[in-house]
Amino acid sequence: MTTTRQKQAKWLRIFRKIHRVTGAFLFAFFFVVAITGLLLGWKKHSGGMILAKTHQGTTTELKDWLSVDSLHTLACQYLHDSVAADLPLDLDRIDIRKDKGTVKFVFSEHFWGLQLDGATGKLLHIEQRRADFIEKIHDGSVLDHYLGTSDGQIKLFYSSVMGLALLVFTITGFWLWYGPKRMRKAAG
Repeated sequence: MTTTRQKQAKWLRIFRKIHRVTGAFLFAFFFVVAITGLLLGWKKHSGGMILAKTHQGTTTELKDWLSVDSLHTLACQYLHDSVAADLPLDLDRIDIRKDKGTVKFVFSEHFWGLQLDGATGKLLHIEQRRADFIEKIHDGSVLDHYLGTSDGQIKLFYSSVMGLALLVFTITGFWLWYGPKRMRKAAG
């Protein structure tokens, strides 16, 4: 019986060391993931600080809307007139909100976004896309963005390390909780 208890105690020490070393090594990363995850969870309830509300256009009838090309041209003009004339115009995405009568243009290089009325092309809102920036920090792709890596290699590595670390924490944490209970039960 003593050898079984000694083996269990040995495994507990191993798991405790793995848990402690992994936690110490990845503390800053877990802190960043936790903070950015909280911010992303609250983005729609931040009063526009993290993510702006979607503004209402004049009509939800697509037949009455301007072409996407015309809206894109207007969005680029509004960006240069309202923010800075030298900003790149590369798009990350165009988000069509038919139910709101709105088209969102999100630019890829500088985290600016514009909301236009789909029918009139009128500028409804211009925003700094903080949620997009926070998301890139959260998933590690901010380094791909600023270092210009081609295929998201840093995001893939970061996500893999963080996912595996979370799995290791879950397994070792469970064992650190369950192991002593099992040892007491076996001794009792």
